[in-house]
Amino acid sequence: MNEEEKIEQEEQQQEPQQPAADTENTDSEAPQGDEGTEAPELTDLEKAQAEIEELKTQMLYKTAEFDNYRKRTLKEKAELILNGGEKAVSTILPVIDDMERAIASGEKTDDPQVLREGMELIYHKFMKALESLGVKKIDTEGADFDTDLHEAVAMVPGMGDDKKGKVIDCMQTGYQLNDKVIRHAKVAVGQ
Repeated sequence: MNEEEKIEQEEQQQEPQQPAADTENTDSEAPQGDEGTEAPELTDLEKAQAEIEELKTQMLYKTAEFDNYRKRTLKEKAELILNGGEKAVSTILPVIDDMERAIASGEKTDDPQVLREGMELIYHKFMKALESLGVKKIDTEGADFDTDLHEAVAMVPGMGDDKKGKVIDCMQTGYQLNDKVIRHAKVAVGQ
């Protein structure tokens, strides 16, 4: 049986060669142009499919990269919202320490002048801390009335022409944070 299997294998190997010989005889019957155009179309199709696969892979990578970027920015935004006031709080903490010391020393003394001086020192330290954060007072002394900075709560008649449209008195101080008004100054304006 082994010999029969060997013979069958040899016949199978010889069969592909025979059709090749047949095609040589039929070349005169079939034009060569058909075979030549068929092969490039397959390669063009294969190239296009390979390019499509490459573009799909790139799209998947870019989609995953964008999704990771979106998640990362949402996390960073949540952290900023949660911890955004950290700088402001850490700047104000020394002022709170001074207030606690002033309260403790206020119990030991009855001299109002000492308490007043301590409060003024704490106030100036607090204002410097706010200035370091970008907070500043809106200047109202002798200033022209400006609706962007001031809120008129009273009109004072009979002040003369030189005081007309000017801030006469400030009832409540206004503040700006980095040139943005966070509280308008409440003022009395000359009429």
